[in-house]
Amino acid sequence: MMKKTMMTMILLSVTFSLMASCGQRAKTVTASAQEAEQVEAVADGELAPDFELPDLQGNPLKLSSLRGKYVVLDFWGSWCIWCIRGIPSMKEAYAKHKDKMEILGIDCRDKEEKWKAAVEEHSLPWLQVRCSDEQLPTIGAQYNIEGFPTKVVIDPDGKIVRVIVGEDPAFYTFLDELFAK
Repeated sequence: MMKKTMMTMILLSVTFSLMASCGQRAKTVTASAQEAEQVEAVADGELAPDFELPDLQGNPLKLSSLRGKYVVLDFWGSWCIWCIRGIPSMKEAYAKHKDKMEILGIDCRDKEEKWKAAVEEHSLPWLQVRCSDEQLPTIGAQYNIEGFPTKVVIDPDGKIVRVIVGEDPAFYTFLDELFAK
């Protein structure tokens, strides 16, 4: 019995450490650049700030080029355990709703090689871009990124519908309800 209790305590400790690590990395997103302090974060119903980031081939991809469809911005990183654990659910949602939405994976806090390796390893079928450490403070502040993963649902007109922080099953329920209409 003592062994079980000890193992449970160790597992809980590791889990909380990982959660704190993902949260700590996120907090440095907005605190690391002075210009981010001057950027105002958007809220539900407001127009999503446009940005341009390089895709896997190094070509610039502009968020506004995806208008006309729902877009899910998925701020993630290969270092974030919750981001990686959520990939199977994201793949399922993408397969179910890809005719009505596009997912734009936005890699944060990775070196380019690690990002590309993670996309390949996990066979991510949706669009991918990389947010450099120099751009992250501004984009992170605009979208009020407080943790990873953060998912931002944008409507076909470019307005923010919902922001979900963390790997929350309610996100997938929201998508199912949104596209059941």
